[in-house]
Formats: sequence, C-alpha cells, structure tokens
Amino acid sequence: MKKLGTYLLYGGALFFAIALVYISVSPGKKTGSSNANTGVQESSSKEVEAEKTKPAEKIQIFIFHATQRCVTCVNIGKYAQKTVEQKFPEELKSGKIEFREINIDLSENKELATKFKASGSALFINPIIDGRDNIKEDTQVWRLTSNEQTFSSYLSDKLNSML
Repeated sequence: MKKLGTYLLYGGALFFAIALVYISVSPGKKTGSSNANTGVQESSSKEVEAEKTKPAEKIQIFIFHATQRCVTCVNIGKYAQKTVEQKFPEELKSGKIEFREINIDLSENKELATKFKASGSALFINPIIDGRDNIKEDTQVWRLTSNEQTFSSYLSDKLNSML
C-alpha cells in the first residue's frame, strides 16, 4: 500500500512538471496583451519597433528589492550600477539615465513600487518616450548573473538601443 502511495505521489509530481512545461512553451501565447499575474505589459512587434526608432528622453533603471537580499539580488544591483556608471557616465550625470535601488519594504517607496508593480526583487527599465512611461520588467538579467561581463554587455546594449 505504501508503494502505491509513493507511485501516486511521483506520478502527480511528474504530471505537474509536464503541465508547467507545456504551459510555458505553449504556442498559443499572445503578444501585446497584459499579463494578468504580473500586470506588466508585453510588447507587440510594432511597439518594439517604435521604441527602437524613437529615442527615449529619459531612461529609469530601478532595482527593487526587499530588506533581506540574496547574493543574486545583490549582484544584479551591483552589476547594473557598475555598468551604468562605467558605460553611461555622461547620461547619468545629465539625468538622461536614472539609476536607483529601491527597498520595497520601506513605506516611502510603496507608491513607486505600486507604480512599477514591483512586489519583490526585480529590475525594471522605463524608457520615457514622448513623456510616457514604458515600464518593463527585465527578467533576462536573472539568467546572466553568473557572468558579470555578459550581464554588462546585455544591459549596455539594451540601454544603447533606447538612447
């Protein structure tokens, strides 16, 4: 009887894992729609093209985090700040690029966290074009934290495409 329970447990876990993989790679995903779970808008190809052709008036790079931070969260902040300071010193000095690390646990940051829909550790980039926010969470940075040079190249290329 114990073996049956074990098999059912493993079978259920396997089913759940397969379902997650299917959902994440499902070809029926639409672009240009709002993601109900995160509230962060996905870009359609037309929106992306418009962003690429029209330079941002200002770019906000905000790292949201809690008071307690893991090594990866700390590294994202450190790598992003170093990249911005080393590769965009003039833009940073002039205010064209704004970089901030924001603790979402502090009451004075609640309004900003709500505006960006940040609920935990995240890097958001907001290219302001024609006075309008274009807030997007960049989840790719989480995959790049094992190599600072790759992280820096990725972020600087992304920012250069917005300037």
